[in-house]
Amino acid sequence: MRAGVIDIGSSSTKLLIGERHGEDIKIIESLKNAIPLGRHAFLKSRIPQTIINQTASVLQKYKETFKEYDVADVMVIATTAVREARNQDIFLDTVLRKTGFKIDVLNAGDVVYYIDYFLSHKLKKTYPVAEKNLLIAELGAGSLDMSVVEKGLTLMNIGFPIGTLRLSQFMENLDGSMQEVHEATEEYIENEILFLKKNNPGLVIDDIILIDENYSVFIQNILPNKRRDSDFFKFKASEAQEFLSRLRQMNAQEIERTYGVPSDIAATIVGFAIILNTLFKLNKNEHVYILEASLSEAILANQLFRLEASEKTDKLSQLVSVAHFLCRRYGMDLDHLKHVAFFTEQLFEAFKDILGLSSQDRLYLILAAYLHDLGMFINNRSHHKHSEYIISSSNLFRLTEDEIDIIACIARYHRRSAPLKTHLVYNSLSSNQQILVQKLSALLRIANALDRSHKQKAKRIAVKFNESGDATIVVFTHENFLLEKENFLEKKELLEEITGNKLTLTVKSQD
Repeated sequence: MRAGVIDIGSSSTKLLIGERHGEDIKIIESLKNAIPLGRHAFLKSRIPQTIINQTASVLQKYKETFKEYDVADVMVIATTAVREARNQDIFLDTVLRKTGFKIDVLNAGDVVYYIDYFLSHKLKKTYPVAEKNLLIAELGAGSLDMSVVEKGLTLMNIGFPIGTLRLSQFMENLDGSMQEVHEATEEYIENEILFLKKNNPGLVIDDIILIDENYSVFIQNILPNKRRDSDFFKFKASEAQEFLSRLRQMNAQEIERTYGVPSDIAATIVGFAIILNTLFKLNKNEHVYILEASLSEAILANQLFRLEASEKTDKLSQLVSVAHFLCRRYGMDLDHLKHVAFFTEQLFEAFKDILGLSSQDRLYLILAAYLHDLGMFINNRSHHKHSEYIISSSNLFRLTEDEIDIIACIARYHRRSAPLKTHLVYNSLSSNQQILVQKLSALLRIANALDRSHKQKAKRIAVKFNESGDATIVVFTHENFLLEKENFLEKKELLEEITGNKLTLTVKSQD
């Protein structure tokens, strides 16, 4: 089995073709073309037509390469430069028309999705990924994408605009001595990365793993006594300090001449060294693990080994893990939210055919159930509005902006308020998405009402339908359910309006 990946990066476009070789990947073709998308996108927020045409021309040649190697399983991805370009749509459309390639523009959550799964596969015989609390960082030219993983489950992911090319541009614009420029760059990077630690003071990190494909291979040029046996190795804090110390007194030309590294690496390696040193400030360990690998390799492994075979289950469990982390971070009543999510799943299964819902819609509903109270962190009054803002501003694992907005709106309308023309997020959705929001928020309203007291009085529910389609929700409990019953009567109206059937509540003693 063969597969291919095209990675449209900020400084180059790469092709990788590989095939399975036991538990490993055998690379049978690797091509790389320098195309400076980032230099334009980061400075002017647009990709010039000449660069778009150059990219399309290279991709057309790559298409022929795929034909030569008889590769049908192809994925084309783009990262920070394309994602941030204001003319992203024009870029994507031009490439599609000229090459037939549909580009998947990855966000930080997408990147860590592939990287995290790749680590589990790559290191399964050498490092216990599933047993550790990890901070995983993937360094590119445009951004540093980081994820916090707790025993195999992602808690959060965040992208920092401090890729090596970006840092090089930043340093070029600073007016000062070389020492002053490096000091200012260190301060800039620290303010970005340490934001993670400041905003998550209780975060426990066992190890940090840095994924890098460009710079770590030249460590031995600069530190000749640093020996390693594989592409996964420990780098000590003292070594990182010496590494930076040897570079910081030189300009790019001197680094290239002294250490024999390519000019493009020499121009940006100081940024890599500063980032590497800053990572040590995130935990108390005297080492950082470095894995010499690329995002392209991670995606290729995903294709060849079908790491996403159980993606729906894995995606849900990962997203629920992120939701739990957000709830803890904002001080939410997690027992209540778990109970509401439990009820929403049961209600979804009961009403999905009547409401014309798909399995993907279940994921949106469960996440909204966990996140609908986040706005209480800001203020209890109108907390549903604050919840919408927090969710819509969050970077949720492998979800598009539209999907995140759908979840935000479901959470917003978990109370009695209805969508209005002044509600910007809701009105940015398509008509199909808007009716989906109403259907799912109607279910969330019922589930939330059934735990109005936040005491988890009902351990289970059942839904029964009569011949005319009217539904009865049967609640099993020994406790006083009067508050929940009253809230149910307030919240059932929307679901009755959508289904066109009556909805009643029956309380029975726990079996």
